[in-house]
Amino acid sequence: MRRFGPLALLVLPIILAGCGLHPLYGGGGAGGVVGTLRQVEVATIEGKAGWLVGNALRDRLAADGPARYRLDVRLDDSITGLGVRRDDSVSRERRTLRARYQLVQLADGQVLLDASAGSDAGIDAVQSEYATIAAENTALERLSGIIADKIVSRIALYAQRTPATTSATVPGPAPTPAP
Repeated sequence: MRRFGPLALLVLPIILAGCGLHPLYGGGGAGGVVGTLRQVEVATIEGKAGWLVGNALRDRLAADGPARYRLDVRLDDSITGLGVRRDDSVSRERRTLRARYQLVQLADGQVLLDASAGSDAGIDAVQSEYATIAAENTALERLSGIIADKIVSRIALYAQRTPATTSATVPGPAPTPAP
């Protein structure tokens, strides 16, 4: 088996190249996907969860320069009690954060992407109300980052799969009209 290890390392890149896999962020900072992500401005999102998600999105998108797209996000944040103790107090909670978002082209107001993302976290509700509130806040912070990652990944996939979006962000000669 040890004899085939080096051979496998030589053959693996050839096999992967033939399967059609392409890196999402190919070209690094000069690539089309990164160029598109840098042109997305995040609209204000209401509430504490909105503030957390908005900041996480701005950190991940790293917009620099004029915006061509706006990201509109609506959140639904809920906490549900699951377990009940003998004294009728809740012993376990689930915090759920759902986002409905739209990527809007600023030039004409066209909605380019309309999708949703969500995640949830379990929380132990202990006897200390302070500890439970702290756990709920920590869960919200963690969920905000997860939601932001999902949204940015979906926008990046859209940018990669849509030639009109990526070609509009990569500098180059203007296309010539067909005769």
